[in-house]
Amino acid sequence: MLIARSAQEAHLYIDLHVCVCGATQFDREHRLEDREGVLVSMYEGVCPQCGRTRSYAFTISDDRPPAPPAFGGPEPSQIIDPGEFLWVSDRMSTESGLRLLSTPAAEHREIRSAAAYGTAALEEVAKFLPEGADRIPEDRFTSERGREMYAKDPSRFTRKDIDAALELDRKVLAGIDRYSPPQSSEQSRSTAQ
Repeated sequence: MLIARSAQEAHLYIDLHVCVCGATQFDREHRLEDREGVLVSMYEGVCPQCGRTRSYAFTISDDRPPAPPAFGGPEPSQIIDPGEFLWVSDRMSTESGLRLLSTPAAEHREIRSAAAYGTAALEEVAKFLPEGADRIPEDRFTSERGREMYAKDPSRFTRKDIDAALELDRKVLAGIDRYSPPQSSEQSRSTAQ
């Protein structure tokens, strides 16, 4: 059975695994089941394209789940590999970066959650670095997408590149926080009136 460190990780796993017909999204319902004393988190729904039932079962790790946008604690994922996390980070960073460039600074707060999600995915990549190693070993790439990302540019999985990318992502988040701070509850009330 799949072991997820958080609901956020379970949802990402589902999003990364398309239906056999190729559809990526489906409306999913969630329920918890007790299977011989083990709590199982079930996600099920019908593919809108082909009508197949899609079903995923996860046990949740014993560690307390982190607050979103984090996917898990200090240990690397057992169900999503570093290449998949980098792919997600790239997509979110590109999307949020383009939006940041095309909107006034006062509106950047609306983009922060997407940028933070991309940063959280990149932080997951770093968790695959063995202590003292300068790169993620090739055998840690277990998915087709992950192996493709590694084959395309192995240098992106070095400690140096991951640290540099994380530093840049964190600067972007700090810039959003500095130039587009969240509204105080008093400002929100006066705006709503």
